[in-house]
Amino acid sequence: MKKQTRTIGSIVKIELNNGYHTYGRVLSDASFAIYDCRTNIEIQDPEIIVQKPILFIVAVYDSAVKNGRWLKVFNLPLEKELERLPFKYIQDKLDPNKFQIYDNGNIRPASKEECVGLERAAVWEPEHVEERIIDYYEGRNNKWVELFALK
Repeated sequence: MKKQTRTIGSIVKIELNNGYHTYGRVLSDASFAIYDCRTNIEIQDPEIIVQKPILFIVAVYDSAVKNGRWLKVFNLPLEKELERLPFKYIQDKLDPNKFQIYDNGNIRPASKEECVGLERAAVWEPEHVEERIIDYYEGRNNKWVELFALK
């Protein structure tokens, strides 16, 4: 696998199953935007990719890019709306009734209701992100999403 550096704005190719792939975008704070762009052809125009809807945004270990698992294929400046990451929630393991919102480096107390619909603050393994994408396209629940679900 090709060694690469993690560069904000880069578009990466994420291999899936059965000859398909999709694309993700390197964001700040270890985060990636995963595009709804499953295809079995190589897209030559990065604008086609970035105009697709975003399935989800999660933090992923740097090894996804640095070890070449997700190959960088394009680089574009980030759109304004991707410069600020969406809120994530934290649920206390010792007191599951205690919640916090993670907002781009700042943490504040929150109610459970404020956390509904947010991603859990966690760093994902690249293969778990790939499983989540495959499960999405195959219409299945994903075990990692369920594990990280608000309790």
